[in-house]
Amino acid sequence: MPQFSMLMKKILIILVALLSSSLLRAQVGNPEETGTQSKGPERKFAPKEKRDKPPISDYKIITVQNDTTYVDTTLTLQKDYKFNYLRRDDFELQPIHNVGQSYNSLVKQEERDRLLPLFGARARHFNFMEVEDINYYHVPTPLTELYFRTTFEQGQQLDAFFTVNTSPRLNLSLAYKGVRSLGKYQHALTSTGNFRSTLNYTTKNNRYRIKSHFVSQDLLNEENGGLSNQGLEQYLALGAFSSDQAQEDFQDRGAISVNFENAENILLGKRFYLDHEFAVLHQTDSTDTTELTVGHILDLSDKSYRFDQTQPNDLFGQSYESTAVADDVALEDFSNQVFLEFKNKWLGKIKIIGSSSNYNYGYNTILSQIDAEGNPINIVNRLKGEIYAIGGAYQNTYKGFQLFADGMSIVSGEFEGNYVNAGAGFSLNDRYQLHAKISTSSVAPNYNFLLYQSDYINYNWQNNFENVATQKVQVRLKATKIADIEASYSTIDNFTYFTKDADSITVPRQASESINLLKVKLVQGVKWWKLGLENTIMYQSVSGGNQIYNVPEIITRNSLYFEDYWFKNNALFLQTGVTLKYFSAYNADGYDPVLAEFYTQNEQEIGGFPQIDIFFNAKVKQTRVYFKVENFGEAFGSNNEFSAPRYATRDAVIRFGLVWNFFL
Repeated sequence: MPQFSMLMKKILIILVALLSSSLLRAQVGNPEETGTQSKGPERKFAPKEKRDKPPISDYKIITVQNDTTYVDTTLTLQKDYKFNYLRRDDFELQPIHNVGQSYNSLVKQEERDRLLPLFGARARHFNFMEVEDINYYHVPTPLTELYFRTTFEQGQQLDAFFTVNTSPRLNLSLAYKGVRSLGKYQHALTSTGNFRSTLNYTTKNNRYRIKSHFVSQDLLNEENGGLSNQGLEQYLALGAFSSDQAQEDFQDRGAISVNFENAENILLGKRFYLDHEFAVLHQTDSTDTTELTVGHILDLSDKSYRFDQTQPNDLFGQSYESTAVADDVALEDFSNQVFLEFKNKWLGKIKIIGSSSNYNYGYNTILSQIDAEGNPINIVNRLKGEIYAIGGAYQNTYKGFQLFADGMSIVSGEFEGNYVNAGAGFSLNDRYQLHAKISTSSVAPNYNFLLYQSDYINYNWQNNFENVATQKVQVRLKATKIADIEASYSTIDNFTYFTKDADSITVPRQASESINLLKVKLVQGVKWWKLGLENTIMYQSVSGGNQIYNVPEIITRNSLYFEDYWFKNNALFLQTGVTLKYFSAYNADGYDPVLAEFYTQNEQEIGGFPQIDIFFNAKVKQTRVYFKVENFGEAFGSNNEFSAPRYATRDAVIRFGLVWNFFL
């Protein structure tokens, strides 16, 4: 507690100093810009012509699907939920103890529509930016955004972004997100970097449009295998120590024993993406625009994953190597898509698509093993080939209904796969909206289920798994100022998963029976006077699968907060309150550091305990300041909860950070 109190005092001093400086600028202003005079008896500033500033709505953010929003500098509770390492709402995730380490999924992640398997090491992919995560911009003046947040022990988080329109038609942007955190446990350092650059260009006649980006990412984690048997005893028995010295020793998490201190894994990725189109026909009248467009999308992606360990560990079985373990796998994926799109007011938007993908996944050597009967087994080193696919998409509005459908199917290649989506939306008025969607997909399991090689003998396999087939129905009702309700029912056939065998070795498996999943999510907020209550509740029910699809039945997050404007001219907007998060106890997935994957287990439950955060947020002009005490209740007791088997949850900690926008 003395260290906790001292850290709180330091953070409060920094916070007060920053807010005082910002408030002074907000209230006094810049005399040269505002034309006001200094109060000094001698020095005066002559009024200067005030330049009109563009409205905030002119600073546009454009997604890869061409949906457009604008830069939002407001301070809301939803912004607080997104102020984290991922910079998105992590309601469905439970973080492992260090920043950037990984997350246990309270809700199984549903991957985007695809035709080919995904690269493995999915536990490293929470912060990996895919094509859909990259935005493009159009700004009237240069825009900069700086994100900063403290981490655990040594290190910081920083996300710096800059974009500028060199002309009204050409926009460029650069950004880098870097994180380094030592962590509180032995050998748990994380060091990650996400560099991205974008280009967005439209010709003067608006007939040729291009969006392009380049991304380079490296996500490194030191691995300690979780708490050892001795470490578990130390962690769980902390509250039972009668000696103050013993409690102090193990409250220092670095003194608790872990399984090993000689391993790390890293995920690397580079991608060049180009999306451009030309309007062969472009006619505009007073009521409608008719356009026929031909387009091309190129995606050149390289990924690699490496696990290094200076000495093999018996936890993973026998090894071919007596010294260093070095597992390395890579994927090269070169995809091209061409499309023809026609749109007008009456027919809507019709799109015909053809695509090809050249993939090369694997290792540098062919592996030979002997099975239990003494027969030789050869494990190939590569999955390599090319697929061709066709598909289409449709969008239209008819009598108030927004109709849409899209789909793709492989017509040639070593893999088989397809997906189809169809749905409709209806807006009764500005306050009530209803959306419904049905979808079906069939896709091969991820590459590391099909082929894997390692210096650990038992981590070598080649499988001919069936495609994972999913059917899903979902409905969403949005009632502004009342509630937002989402419900879905899914059936999953041939579900693939990792689990432990009789020798406690992680192995890939495929379910023989269907899994049925019901999900209902409610988001509801109430405001009265200067008080607010925000509730997010999710219910999940799983049938079939014999306990291989484990998720908590109930997840809830409830925030009670106060917000108000303070000081002269409402210079500061204050938001403070408490957030409680809870999920029911369940058999959470375990984590395997060799694969960087989570595996199904039914021996240890986690959850069933509240997590309480106290937050103090403030906004001065375009600066949002965030101050939070995470897991507040653990500061007054002994934290002995888990985020995954053998991986402790986070202790009470004070986090400070800000997001600062500059409009030049």
